[in-house]
Amino acid sequence: MDNDDALIGRLLTRREVLALFGAVGVTLAAGCTGESSPRPTPAANTPGTTTTPASGATPSASLAAASTATTAAAAEVPSCVVVPALTEGPYFVDEKLNRSDIRTDPVDGTTKAGTPLELVLQVSAIGAGCTPLAGALVDVWQCDALGVYSDAQDPGFNTRGKKFLRGYQVTDSAGQAKFTTIYPGWYQGRTVHIHFKVRTQRANGQAYDFTSQWFFDDTLSDEVFKQAPYAAKGNRTTRNSNDGIFRQSGDQLVLKPAKGGDGYTATFPIGLQLG
Repeated sequence: MDNDDALIGRLLTRREVLALFGAVGVTLAAGCTGESSPRPTPAANTPGTTTTPASGATPSASLAAASTATTAAAAEVPSCVVVPALTEGPYFVDEKLNRSDIRTDPVDGTTKAGTPLELVLQVSAIGAGCTPLAGALVDVWQCDALGVYSDAQDPGFNTRGKKFLRGYQVTDSAGQAKFTTIYPGWYQGRTVHIHFKVRTQRANGQAYDFTSQWFFDDTLSDEVFKQAPYAAKGNRTTRNSNDGIFRQSGDQLVLKPAKGGDGYTATFPIGLQLG
């Protein structure tokens, strides 16, 4: 089965993330909300210095202030930055299928059954802030409700020539790519996941390729898998806690779908360092 077990790239430390933006005291609320300019706020302290509590301040008050400052600093790290690249796996096929709804098989017109899932990927370029990246090609591919990929051959299936649950979109002026798919199933050795790849160009014109995987909360997956057609697969054998690739992700790639109608909608921000 899927032997995609190698980490590609690594998580940025908080210091490295902040260094990308030039100063510790800068709050960047722009890139991941579709705005294009950072909004700076004054830094409370210069790194490497200490602050003497005001006259009459108690140690506990000083500790509380330090805790608040730490929390504020954590909020300053743009969520579109701290995303690790993960292995492509053996099932990527460059089908060149430009489509938003990937549930159907263009070969025979059949549609894969499963709980509907709307995906929105918000792609930004990292520079002075997170700037929406237009024109990037985003591929998504995944297994169906029973753990089967299209256009692949494995000991458990042969779907050569089929093209369900695959496709790409080009990010719009807001840096968004949207897909209609189904909640993925599972297969032996892997937790529930969806693969994605972003292809664009660096500032110097060289090709840039970022590949990773999305995951899901186990509790949500348990609820979805009680329903047809997922229930026919039986109890899954691999959860997030014992999936090596999920552990390598640092828990940074878990989607947080919101319930909507008979399915879910999930938005995920990601920043690419193209300089």
